Amino acid sequence: MDATIYHNPRCSTSRKTLEKLESAGVDVTVVKYLTEGWTREQLTKLFADAGVTASQAVRKREALYSELGLADASDDAILDAMVEHPVLVERPFVVTDKGTRLARPIDGVDEIL
Repeated sequence: MDATIYHNPRCSTSRKTLEKLESAGVDVTVVKYLTEGWTREQLTKLFADAGVTASQAVRKREALYSELGLADASDDAILDAMVEHPVLVERPFVVTDKGTRLARPIDGVDEIL
């Protein structure tokens, strides 16, 4: 099985999810989205496939979330902010042939393995 993980190596949940995928024998493609960034189209598809909205996928604990006033923002405004500031995207997202999940909690990836 192949999987893609949108990964932040500084995030313990992201690291543990990557370890889980590797220990399950999955061939993992690692996308370091903080370096590579996002397009609006990528995020829109990723969220739709995972069954979440931008409001549900934004990192509310990130200082930028408050600084940019995103608590009352529309999903369109949140998407724009995520494209400009990739750190605002919750992590990690995992994509396999069986589906897409936001691995919070980590066990959420079990459904697509």
